[in-house]
Amino acid sequence: MTKAPIAVALDARNLSEMKSWVNAVSPFVSTVKVGLETFYRDGPLAVEVVSESGCDLFLDLKLHDIPNTVSGAASTLAVFQPTYLTVHASGGASMIEAAALALPDTRITAVTILTSLDDQELERMGIGTPAQETVLLLAANAVAAGARALVCSPQEVEAVRGIVPSDVVLITPGVRPGGASAHDQKRVATPHQAISSGADLLVIGRPITGAVDMSKAAEDIAAEVNAATSALSHQSGVQ
Repeated sequence: MTKAPIAVALDARNLSEMKSWVNAVSPFVSTVKVGLETFYRDGPLAVEVVSESGCDLFLDLKLHDIPNTVSGAASTLAVFQPTYLTVHASGGASMIEAAALALPDTRITAVTILTSLDDQELERMGIGTPAQETVLLLAANAVAAGARALVCSPQEVEAVRGIVPSDVVLITPGVRPGGASAHDQKRVATPHQAISSGADLLVIGRPITGAVDMSKAAEDIAAEVNAATSALSHQSGVQ
């Protein structure tokens, strides 16, 4: 099977479990995402597990600080050679530019609005514009500052695709196969919906890692994503 454009979120309880998870999913997915919990606990050991798998490394650390601090942090992470490194788009243009300059070979990935937030929550936070409008503004500013990938929900990805260059990778969390629980995500979609809307890489965690047979779940969802990608390519060719 061709590896599907899926980043599996490996929020495992310990390094041993993480290794088992990577072994189960790596034949079927292109990317492994190491988030805050795993990186804080296991650091370089977690990265080594991903490197040995042959999958792309997605360091989801969501850097958010003054430009000088983010530059130093990104420079420290260069040794891991991540394919993607997340920063918060709300940190501003100078911060994003600092990260991009520090890691020119990495796709600095700007996180727009977390998929756990909706319009009501944004309003309570003092953000007066709806989620989609806020995402579009953050996305445009981040790309202008040097971000080469963006994280946005499936609901915004089509609109974002229309305003950024085609080589900007659009990454969508909150992707759930049909019938799966949304858990704490509020802006979700199926893999087919996300791919059809213009997503390049789908972040999928619990529908895979919470399955009884994780390898089978990864294989099945990868097949679903590959089928959606193939159908979209065929449709584009016909048009």
